[in-house]
Amino acid sequence: MKIKRIILTLIFGLIGYGLFFYFTPFKPIDKSVSIDKIEVIKHKRILNLISNNQIVKSYRISLGRVPKGRKEYEGDKKTPEGLYLINEKNPNSGYHKNLGISYPNEFDKKNAELIGKNPGGLIKIHGIRNGLGWIGRFHLLFDWTSGCMAMTNKEIDELYENIKIGTPIEIKP
Repeated sequence: MKIKRIILTLIFGLIGYGLFFYFTPFKPIDKSVSIDKIEVIKHKRILNLISNNQIVKSYRISLGRVPKGRKEYEGDKKTPEGLYLINEKNPNSGYHKNLGISYPNEFDKKNAELIGKNPGGLIKIHGIRNGLGWIGRFHLLFDWTSGCMAMTNKEIDELYENIKIGTPIEIKP
């Protein structure tokens, strides 16, 4: 009986946590705020929006399937680390919408060349794969991208509206 009670408590606790996690209210960013920089802290799975050296909003994100270490070459499933720029906006992405990252930079190209590999490219901040947006925040349960940074569709919509091409992005370990 005691084991049954513990198992039921765990199951209902996980369901409750999941529902709370999924339905936590979304607070939109103040439209009057101008975003100067994006900061990603990979080990915390956090993307911060910075204005006047202050964090004005943070998002939880998923990373590449191999989240530790800097991206070395195409196909390594790692998210890059370093200084880049937002270099494009795509409203018709296969993953809802996306913001392009200027990966690879010169450092990345040289490192890939040293090991005889292609550095790759097409690193994005994007939403959930089209047709699967209902997954919402549950995508955060594991790192699932090929090296990109993923967020919910509602969050990428907000980012897409508030980020200008040329905005710096620093991706930290």
